[in-house]
Amino acid sequence: MSEAKPLPVAKTEKEIIALLPRMANRHGLIAGATGTGKTVTLRVMAERFSAIGVPVLLADVKGDLAGLCLPGGDNARVNERVRELEPEGFAFSGYPVEFWDVFGVQGHPLRTTVSEMGPLLLGRILRLNETQSGVLSAVFKIADDEGLLLLDLKDLRAMIQFVGDNADTYKTSYGNISKASIGAIQRSLLVLEEQGGDRLFGEPALNIDDLLQTDPEGRGVINIIAADRLMQSPQLYATFLLWLLAEFFEQSPEVGDPPKPRLVFFFDEAHLLFTDAPKALVEKIEQVVRLIRSKGVGVYFVTQNPLDLPETVLGQLGNRVQHALRAFTPREQKAVRAAAETFRPNPRLDTAAAIMELAVGEALVSVLDGKGMPGMVERAWILPPRSRLGALDPAERERVIKSSVLYGHYEQVVDRESAYEKLQQRTAAIRQAPVETPAPGGREKPSDMEKYLGAAVQSAARAIGSQLGRQLIRGVLGSLFGGRR
Repeated sequence: MSEAKPLPVAKTEKEIIALLPRMANRHGLIAGATGTGKTVTLRVMAERFSAIGVPVLLADVKGDLAGLCLPGGDNARVNERVRELEPEGFAFSGYPVEFWDVFGVQGHPLRTTVSEMGPLLLGRILRLNETQSGVLSAVFKIADDEGLLLLDLKDLRAMIQFVGDNADTYKTSYGNISKASIGAIQRSLLVLEEQGGDRLFGEPALNIDDLLQTDPEGRGVINIIAADRLMQSPQLYATFLLWLLAEFFEQSPEVGDPPKPRLVFFFDEAHLLFTDAPKALVEKIEQVVRLIRSKGVGVYFVTQNPLDLPETVLGQLGNRVQHALRAFTPREQKAVRAAAETFRPNPRLDTAAAIMELAVGEALVSVLDGKGMPGMVERAWILPPRSRLGALDPAERERVIKSSVLYGHYEQVVDRESAYEKLQQRTAAIRQAPVETPAPGGREKPSDMEKYLGAAVQSAARAIGSQLGRQLIRGVLGSLFGGRR
C-alpha cells in the first residue's frame, strides 16, 4: 500500500499544517469552548480522511454534520474563508455517508446484544452500584453456564427474575444474590426501556465490518450516528460509543503502523466518558486507547477542556487542535495554563495568551512529524470545509438511507430463541407436569425416599422402645423386691 499524501487541516501566515496519515492512528484531541469551531474542525478532518480512503465513525450530537453527504458553497462565511486562505485545489464536494440511529428513525437501526455489551458497560448504563453490578455479573455468568442467550432486554429481564427466584440455589456457587439488588436492577431496566434504550439491544446486531466501507471511487465512508436524541441520556450515549470502540479493539487484527488508518473514530462530548465512571471502566478506556493504535484505529477526542480527560489518556493524544478557551474564574485560568503546557513550546508564541485570543475558526495546532515527535505549536486558521454546513431535510436524509447497500438488512428485526423463550418453556413444563394420584384413604402414595425414611424411623423407634421397656421393667422389679433382682 503506497503512502497517502499529507492531509492539510490548517494554514498559518506562511505555511499549511498537514496531518501525516501514517501518524493519524496516534490519536488526537480537538478542544475549545462552545462556539469556537470544534465541529467544523471535526468536519474538515473527516473529509480529509474520507478523501484518502479511510472510513470515519462519528456521532452527530447537534444534527449539523449530516450535510457531509452534499457539496457546500451556500454558506457566506465559508465562501469568505475560501477567499481569504485560498487553499490549493479547493473544490466543494460531498462525501459518501451512512446514517445510523439507535432508535431507527434517522438512520439504519444500530443494535448490539446484551451479551456483547457485557455486565460492566451495561451496569454503567443502568447506574448500578458496586453490589448491584456484582449481582448483574453473576446473572451473566449463570446464563453463560446454562447456555441461555441474552440478546435483548426481555431476555435479561427474564434471566434476572429466574435468578432472583432461585437465589438460594445459586448462592453456594455464585455468591449472595439479594432480593433488593434484583429489584433495583429490574427497576433500572424499566427506566431504560421508557427512555427507548431497549431498541439498542437485539438482532441483527451491528457487524463492525459494515463501518469499514469505501465507495466505488475509493473514498472512505463517513458513518454518522444520529445522537441528538441519544444525548438525552448522556451515560447511554457515552457507554454505547465506548462499546463500539471496544468492539473494534477486540475484533480488529494487529497491523502495527500502516500507511494510513483502517478507521478514524471521533468521540464528541468525550468528557461524558469519564463522568462518574468507576475505576474499572476508566482503566478499560485507558487500555483500549493505549493499545488500539496497533490495530490501525485512530481515536480523536472532542471536548471543551483538555482537563476533562485523565492524564493517562491525554498523554496518548499526539495530534492536537486547541480552539479558544475563556478564563473568567481561577479554575478556568488554571485550565488555560494546563492546556498551554501540553503543547511543545514555540519561542515565537505565547501559547497561554494565544488560547484566550483565538477567533472563531482559529486554533493552536500541533501534529506529529515523521518520527512521531510533536511539532511546535502554531497559531493557524482551520481550512474551510468542502461539504454543506447544516442539517438535511427528512426527504434528503431518507434518500441517502434508502440508496445504501445496507438498507433492508438492519431494518428487519430478528427475534430468535434465546433466554426468554427457554425460561418460558421451563416454566410451562413445570406447570404441566402430572400430579400423582393420592393413595386410598386420602393419603398420597409415599415415594421411595419416604418409604426408606419411614422404615428407618420405625426401626429406630422400636430400638428406643425396647430400651425404654427394659428400663421400666427393671424399675418396677426394683421397687417390688427392694432393689433385688
